[in-house]
Amino acid sequence: MSRIIDFHTHIFPEAIAQKAVAQVGNHYHIQMHGKGTTEDLLESADRSGIDYLVICSTATKASQVRNINDWVASQAGGKLIGFGTLHPEMDNVEEEMEHIFSLGLKGIKLHPDFQGFDADSPEMDRVYRAIGSRLPVLIHAGDENLDSSSPRRLANVLSKFPELTMIAAHLGGHSQWEEALECLVGKNLYLDTSSAIRFMGRDLALKIIRQHGTHKVVFGTDYPIVYHEQELKDFYELDLTPQQQEDILYNNAARILRI
Repeated sequence: MSRIIDFHTHIFPEAIAQKAVAQVGNHYHIQMHGKGTTEDLLESADRSGIDYLVICSTATKASQVRNINDWVASQAGGKLIGFGTLHPEMDNVEEEMEHIFSLGLKGIKLHPDFQGFDADSPEMDRVYRAIGSRLPVLIHAGDENLDSSSPRRLANVLSKFPELTMIAAHLGGHSQWEEALECLVGKNLYLDTSSAIRFMGRDLALKIIRQHGTHKVVFGTDYPIVYHEQELKDFYELDLTPQQQEDILYNNAARILRI
């Protein structure tokens, strides 16, 4: 059985997990399966033999950034790899980057739609500049009702900041996969598989993965939207070789995370 890194999970403090999970479900009009707690995530991972999980949470206000980063760091350890967050309205991006390093967080998670900015807006320049090549950036991509995280905007970010190690979630743009094919596929970035295959279908998923290159795709679940069993079932139904599966499930993510 392949080793597995889940590159895309979300957890919340127990006091707000139920409310936070419900808000995500309401936004996307989908049923949520997980509880959104650290304990529930680890139980799901153990059932499916997951080796490591990237955990993250994004700040909808600049004032939330420090507390969220501290909390994610408090949950990280063992098989849990923490990603911090930043916000364009912060006054102290460089200072927070140093704090993120001091906490041992291994990357940055951004969600333009939920955080209220366009991915390629000028106000984000200082954030991308502060990140540079120092940490990987997992960024939400695509929304059928919003344009803030469109594949086109992410392509603009890459053009301006080619040093970024960007991982575009949802195979480059949830519900905007034709635009992802046009604007992102084949470019110098990674794509994750989370919340994509079952929505777009196997044929289109395979087309994007093969055209982009299996060495630049990582596996993700988007927990708590689903548990690992479902996302792995969708993934294993793709017509990929054992080596390609191993690269997507583990090797590519291990290279990014320096495991």
